[in-house]
Amino acid sequence: MANSPQAKKRARQNERRFAVNKARRSRIRTYLRKVEEAIASGDQAAAQTALRAAQPEMMRGVTKGVLHKNTVARKLSRLSARVKAMGA
Repeated sequence: MANSPQAKKRARQNERRFAVNKARRSRIRTYLRKVEEAIASGDQAAAQTALRAAQPEMMRGVTKGVLHKNTVARKLSRLSARVKAMGA
């Protein structure tokens, strides 16, 4: 348990950051689920718009330190490849 005033403050800050990051991660997952659902339904136009909406949200996760940039790059690359393959 935190004893010093500084450690107590850090514990409070960590709780707040955890809540913010958890909400952000959840938001990103929601956008990804929408893309996955559009791909599963076979609607390429819907999948493209969902992917276009998900991209800035995922990149925001990178700048905020929630996700690693290579992870996001890999996920976006694979998703865009799957959406592109729907048209072929």
